[in-house]
Amino acid sequence: MAASRRPRRLTAVAAAVAAVALTAGLTTGCDAVDKALDCVQTADTIADSVTDLQQAVENAGDDPTKADDALDSIDKNLDSIGDKTDNADVGKAVDDLQAAVTNVRDSINDGDATPDISPVTDAAGELTKVCTP
Repeated sequence: MAASRRPRRLTAVAAAVAAVALTAGLTTGCDAVDKALDCVQTADTIADSVTDLQQAVENAGDDPTKADDALDSIDKNLDSIGDKTDNADVGKAVDDLQAAVTNVRDSINDGDATPDISPVTDAAGELTKVCTP
């Protein structure tokens, strides 16, 4: 049950960050706000993909390809956010999340039907945290 709370918390954090980014628009330039919003939107999308990954791992017996699909979605969004930022903290968070995704993918490829995805959820939370303007 604790696993199902984390994605909601990530989504709630992403929503809070989005509100801060919108408020920051009153005091910062448009480029900074646009980058922050891109970061927040991508982090929110990644949070949704992490939720999909959690559900896929929980239901691995039903459709093992769903975990790969969720990992692919996270990878795609990480590429997007990595290309749009020059912030060192965001870059590190993206790298950490990418490493966690790679570890889960390797575990699945090695036959682990229920890999530990907590490093992915932790790294996604950190990415959401650093996506503040």
